[in-house]
Amino acid sequence: MADLKQIVEAYIFAAETPLSLDRLAILLEKPRGDVRVIVEQLLQQYAQGESGFYLAEVAGGYQFRTDAELAPWLRKLNKERPFRFSQAALEALAIIAYRQPVTRAEIEYLRGVDSGGVIKSLLEKNLLRILGKKDIPGRPLMYGTSRQFLELFGLKDLQDLPTLKEFSALDSDIAEALPLEPGQEGETNA
Repeated sequence: MADLKQIVEAYIFAAETPLSLDRLAILLEKPRGDVRVIVEQLLQQYAQGESGFYLAEVAGGYQFRTDAELAPWLRKLNKERPFRFSQAALEALAIIAYRQPVTRAEIEYLRGVDSGGVIKSLLEKNLLRILGKKDIPGRPLMYGTSRQFLELFGLKDLQDLPTLKEFSALDSDIAEALPLEPGQEGETNA
């Protein structure tokens, strides 16, 4: 007979979306605290191993994820193009993630262009959800990110989003790593 740790591992492996501690406790018919101990053991076990995958806490639950270094190999398996965001989609998604709940008019004000198509596309991909209607004339819809957004970006919750300070540091790191354009300071004629 399988032990509880193996059953938890199998549940997480077989689930299509991250499994929360509460859901695991219901499935196992065990107290949440007991399930937490088992999940913590699995987290430690997979953190130590030299495996092609690991156990991650994402979107309020737990899910097995493949190592990012293996992405080129995994693309061969699916033969699909990796999901890419347009610049407009990234802008809208960032605005919504950091300012939610937000209306379409607020998104368009910040972006300076019509965003209806982008919002529709993000809704179809289940990266956004409608949070309700704003209590102003016209009662526009308010948007926020979904669990799939958290899952796609590997975030436990919205608190894991980088801060503006971290963005600034990232921008300067990227600028330092880029080669200089001809005519810029530091160029040598060797």
